[in-house]
Amino acid sequence: MHGEVSGPAGTPGYSIAIVTLDAHAAGPAARIAPRLQQDFPGLTLSIHAAAEWAEKPEALAAAREAIGRADIVIANLLFIEEHINAVLPELQAARERVDAFVGMIADPAIVKLTKMGDLDMQKPASGPMALLKKLRGASKEQGNSGESQMRMLRTIPKMLKFVPGKAQDLRAWFLSMQYWLGGSDDNLEQMVRYLVSRYSANRAWHKVHAKAPIEYPEVGLYHPSLPDRITTDPNDLPRPAGAKVTVGLLMLRSYILASDTAHYDAVIEAFERKGIAVLPAFAGGLDGRPAIDAYFHDKLGTTIDAMVSLTGFSLVGGPAYNDSHAAIEALKGLDVPYIAAHPLEFQTLGQWAQAGGGLGPVETTMLVALPEIDGATNPTVFAGRHDLSGCTGCPGGCKATAQAAECRAMSPCHERIQVLAEKTLRLALLRRSKIAERRVGVVLYGFPPNAGAVGTAAYLAVFESLFNVLTAMKREGYRLEVPESVQALRDAVLGGTASQYGQPANIAAHVSAEKIVSGTPWLADIEKAWGAAPGRIQSDGRGVYILGQQFGNVFVGVQPVFGYEGDPMRLLFEKGFAPTHAFSVFYRWLREDFGADVLLHFGMHGALEFMPGKQAGMSGACWPDRLIGALPNVYLYAANNPSEASLAKRRSNAITVTHLTPPLAKAGLYRGLQDLKDSLTRYRQLAPDAPEREELSLLIGEQAKAVNLDMVDVDTMWLKLLETEGSLITDGLHVVGRPMTEEQIADNIALMPEMSPERRAEVEGMLRQETEIAGLLRALGGHYMEPVPGGDLIRAPEILPTGRNIHAFDPFRMPTAYAIQDGAAQAQRLLDAHPKLPETVALVLWGSDNIKSDGGPIAQALALMGARPRFDHYGRLAGADLIPLSELGRPRIDVIMTLSGIFRDLLPLQTRMLAEAAWKAANAEGEPLAQNFIRAHALSYAQEMGVDMETASLRVFSNAEGAYGSNVNVLVGSSAFGEEDELADAYEARKSFAYGRSGKPVQNAALLQKSLKTVDVAYQNLESVELGVTTVDHYFDTLGGIARAVKRARGEEASVYIGDQTRGGGTVRTLKDQIALETRARSLNPKYYEGLLKHGAEGVRQIEAQVTNTLGWSATTQQVEPWVYQRLSETFVLDEAMRRRLAELNPEASVRMAERLLEASARNYWQPDAETLAALQGAADELEDRLEGIAAE
Repeated sequence: MHGEVSGPAGTPGYSIAIVTLDAHAAGPAARIAPRLQQDFPGLTLSIHAAAEWAEKPEALAAAREAIGRADIVIANLLFIEEHINAVLPELQAARERVDAFVGMIADPAIVKLTKMGDLDMQKPASGPMALLKKLRGASKEQGNSGESQMRMLRTIPKMLKFVPGKAQDLRAWFLSMQYWLGGSDDNLEQMVRYLVSRYSANRAWHKVHAKAPIEYPEVGLYHPSLPDRITTDPNDLPRPAGAKVTVGLLMLRSYILASDTAHYDAVIEAFERKGIAVLPAFAGGLDGRPAIDAYFHDKLGTTIDAMVSLTGFSLVGGPAYNDSHAAIEALKGLDVPYIAAHPLEFQTLGQWAQAGGGLGPVETTMLVALPEIDGATNPTVFAGRHDLSGCTGCPGGCKATAQAAECRAMSPCHERIQVLAEKTLRLALLRRSKIAERRVGVVLYGFPPNAGAVGTAAYLAVFESLFNVLTAMKREGYRLEVPESVQALRDAVLGGTASQYGQPANIAAHVSAEKIVSGTPWLADIEKAWGAAPGRIQSDGRGVYILGQQFGNVFVGVQPVFGYEGDPMRLLFEKGFAPTHAFSVFYRWLREDFGADVLLHFGMHGALEFMPGKQAGMSGACWPDRLIGALPNVYLYAANNPSEASLAKRRSNAITVTHLTPPLAKAGLYRGLQDLKDSLTRYRQLAPDAPEREELSLLIGEQAKAVNLDMVDVDTMWLKLLETEGSLITDGLHVVGRPMTEEQIADNIALMPEMSPERRAEVEGMLRQETEIAGLLRALGGHYMEPVPGGDLIRAPEILPTGRNIHAFDPFRMPTAYAIQDGAAQAQRLLDAHPKLPETVALVLWGSDNIKSDGGPIAQALALMGARPRFDHYGRLAGADLIPLSELGRPRIDVIMTLSGIFRDLLPLQTRMLAEAAWKAANAEGEPLAQNFIRAHALSYAQEMGVDMETASLRVFSNAEGAYGSNVNVLVGSSAFGEEDELADAYEARKSFAYGRSGKPVQNAALLQKSLKTVDVAYQNLESVELGVTTVDHYFDTLGGIARAVKRARGEEASVYIGDQTRGGGTVRTLKDQIALETRARSLNPKYYEGLLKHGAEGVRQIEAQVTNTLGWSATTQQVEPWVYQRLSETFVLDEAMRRRLAELNPEASVRMAERLLEASARNYWQPDAETLAALQGAADELEDRLEGIAAE
C-alpha cells in the first residue's frame, strides 16, 4: 500500500488512514511503526498526500483504497476543492462505519465529517458542538494570528478535562489537533495511541496509555548542528568565520518537528559556505511575523541584511488565506530584500525538471503569485520529493534511496540552492555596499532592428528619463560622470564608433570568439541554433561587439536583438530558440567583465524574460535563469502592465519599479474635422425648413469627403465627430523625474472615477510628487520594495504613488463578482453588435486586461458559453458550472479562446476553468443541439476526426509552454512574408496548443483548423486607454492572426470587432471603425504626433510603428480603408517640411515609414494615383540617400 506501515504477517489487521495535504508525516509514521506494534499488533498506519494525486493517479487510487478499509480515518489540511472532491465520497462512506473519523484543520466539508464517540459534527449545535461554536467566537474576538490560535488550542483541552460526558470527545478532537500540530515522532505516536485506546473496537487496546502532547516552542530557531536542533537563543547558533552578511530564514515548524529537514539543512550549509550567517527561524501556524519580531529585530533595528522564506506560502497565511496588508507592514519594518523560495509539494523534483511549464496551476498561485502580493521577489524552487526515478534536471542527477522515496522525505535541489545562496548574498551585499563603489549596468533595447528603435521603450522617453536618473544617482553619491545634456547622453550611447563599425550604437568592448568558446557553459546549445561562435549577430567574424557607453561606475548598454527577425522559417517554429552568441555574451560581459553589482532594465520591455524556459519555477536549464544568473535585476516598468511585469519577475528575477504612463488628454478636433463640426453645429441649429439648409448640406458633404467621412446622415456624422473629439490620447511620452504639470493633473483627475474631496486632494498630491527616481534608488540600494497592484491611472488611482514593486491580482479571486456582471454585459453588447446570433466566436484573451479588470474578459467568455465561475468555501476559484438554458435564455455560443502566452503563465487556474466550462457544455447530454452550439460542434468533431469528447471539447488554445506570441507581428515588421496565408501558417503553428481541464497543453492544429471553420465573429477587448489597435503590434499579432487563420479555414472573412471597456459603460466597434477612429484621433492629429515629436527620435519611432501596425491590419484582415494610407503619406512623407524634420530626428524610422507605405501599395492594400506613387517613391529615395549619407560619415 502507498505509504503504509504495517505489522507482522499473520496478525489481525487494524488500519489507520491519514489523508492530508503533504507527505511530511510519512517519515515519522515509518519510524513509529515498530513502537506501535508492541501494543497494537497488526496495526497499519498510512499517510496519503493529496498534493501528489494530480501527477500520480496511483497515489489517489491507494488513498481511496486505504480509506475504504480503514478503521480510523484522520483527514486534515484539505482545503483545495480538487483534493476534497477526489476522496469525498469515500470519506463520507467511511464515516458511517469507522471507529472514529477525525476531521481537523481543513475545509468545513471535511471537518463536518468528524465522528468521535458522542461528538458528531453533522448534528445540530447542542452540547459539545454548542461549546465549540462559543469557543470559535472567542477565538475570532482574540484575533486570527497563528500565535493566538495556538494559545487557544493549548488552553481548551485543559478547560474540558474536568467537564464530564460528551465534552470529553470534544476534548479528544482538540487534543488530536494538538498532537498533530506538535508533529514530532513522539506526538504522532501518542496521537495514534490516544485515538486507538479511546475509540478502537478492540477493547483490549483501551488499556493502553497515551502521554500528553509534548509542547515545543511556538517560535524558535533551528540549526542541524545544535544538540537538540532547536533553541530560542540566537547566541546558540554557530556563525561562519568572517561572515559578510546575516540572512533571516523562515521555515515551517511542522517540517522541523517531523525531522524532515534535509532541504533546510542544505540551505543552511550552502549559505554558511558563502560566508552568510543565518538566523533560521520558525513560528507555529502559518504566520511568520512572530519569528520576525523575535529574531530579526532588536533595540537597534533590523538584525538581518535579507530575508528568505522557505515556507512556500505567503508570509501571513497558508493554503486557505493570506493577509498581505499585515505582511507588508511587517516587511516594511525590516526594509531588507525579501526572497520567496519554495519546496515542491504537488510534483516530484524529477517531474518538475521535465515539465515544460515548470510549476502547475495551484503551485504557481500558492507558491509564487500570493507571495508576490506581499512584495516577495526572486521566486526559486529549492527542494521537493523524489521517487525512485530521481531527477535529471541538471548534471547532478539526484536520486533518493528506496527508504527516502517510500517515506517521501523532502530532498534539496542542490543546484537551485547554490543559485539561491548566491542571489541572496548579492542582494544582501548590495544593501551593505557603499554607493560610491556600487557598479550598475543599465540595459536599453533596440527592437525591432534597423527601425530607429534603439533606446526606446513603451510609453517612456528613455534618454530624457535616463538623464534624470543618472543625475540623481550622481547626486546620491554614485561615481559617474553625466553628459551635459540629454542629446549628449544619446550621442554618447548611440553615436561614438557606431557608424565606423556599422552598428546601431557605440562599441564599448569586443569579446573574442576564443573567450566566448572558453567561457560559455551552454555553448553547444547556442551553436546548435546559431552556428559556431561568434555567430553573425553583432559580430565581425572574430568576436562579438558589446554596444553601449560607460560613465564611471555605470554602464549603459544595448541589449542585442532576438536574432530571428526577418527569417520566415525560424518564425514558423512552434517554440523559441536559444539566444544568440551576442545575447549570451552581453549578459556575461556585464557580470564578469564590467563587474555589475546590479542591473537596471530601463523601460518596457526587453527580450530576456521571453527567452525559452519554464513558465514559472525556473531551472538551471532555462535561458532567462542562465543569462541573468544571480545578478540583482531592477526593472523600470510601466504601472499599467502588471502582466508582463509579473513575467519579468518570475522568469528573470526582476524587482520592478513602476512609472506612470504619459498623461492623457482629449483628442479634440483639427483642421477639416473642426470645420466640419462647425458646419454641423450650424446645420443642427437651423429649423428643419430653413432655406440655408440645402446649401449648408452641400458644404457638409464636401467637407465630409475631404476628411474621408461617409455622408450617411447628419446625426451619425455628428456622433462620429464627437467620438473622435472625446477620444483619449496620450500627451507625448512619460519622463521619469518630471511630475505632471498642474494642467495635466487637472485633466487626468477629471477622467477618474468620482471621489471625495479628501481623496482627490490626496491623488493630486501624489501626482505632484516625484517618487519614481526615489523608488529606483531604493531598489538599486537593496531595500524592500513595497508592492502595488498594476492598472490604468484613470481607472485605478491606487497605483499611486509610483516607484513601487508591481504585482498582479490574486488569481484565486478572479473573476470578481463585479467582473462577472460586467463580463456578461460585454458579452451581450457583442451579441447585439452582430446582425445575427453567432454560432462561434473567436475570442482573444490577454493577461493584462484581465488582471486590470479583475477578470472581465474571462467572465465575458464564460457568459457567451452560458457558464459561471465556481468558488470554494474560502472564496477561491475552483472551476466552472453551467447556467441552465432556462436561465440563460439563448443558445450556448461556441467560443474558441486563444490566450496570450502571458495569460497562460499568470492565470493557469483560469485557463483550467475556461476549459472545464467548454467541456461541461460539450457533454451536456440533455440539451438540444440547436441550443448548444458547443456540443453540436464537439459531436461533429468527434465523429469526423475520430477523437473522444475530451479532445473534441477542447476550446482553449495558446502557445507551447515557454513560447510567446504568434510571430505574425515579426513577419509583418520585417516584411518577411509573401502571401498572406503565410501569416495564417505562423499563427496556427504557434497557437495550436490546446489546454484542457488538466491545464497541460497538447498540440492539435487539426482541431484548431476544424474549429475555425465555424467562426462567425472574431473579437478582442482593448487592453488600456493608453493603447489602441494601431499603437502596438500585439493586437494584429493576436486578433489579426486568428482572423487571417479563420479566413483561410472557412474561405471567407469573419466579422472582426473591438470591445472598448476603457471608459464608461463600454462599446463595441467594427475593426474598420476602430482603425478609422484611431487614425483620426491619434495618427493624423497634430496634438498627438507633436506631443510625440517633442521627444525626438523616440517619438518618430512611435509614429513609424503606427504606420507598420496599420499595414499589419491590412495584411491580416483587409479592414484598413485606402484613405488611411493616403493621409498618412500626405502628413508624414509627402509634406517636405515634415519629412525633413522626421529624417533629422530619426533617419532610420523615416525611411522605414516611407517603405511601409510603398509596401502597402505594392501589396494592393491601397492604390494611390500615379502622381502620388511617384512622389512617394521619390521621397523614399531621398530619405534612403540621406540615411546612407549619415552612415558613411
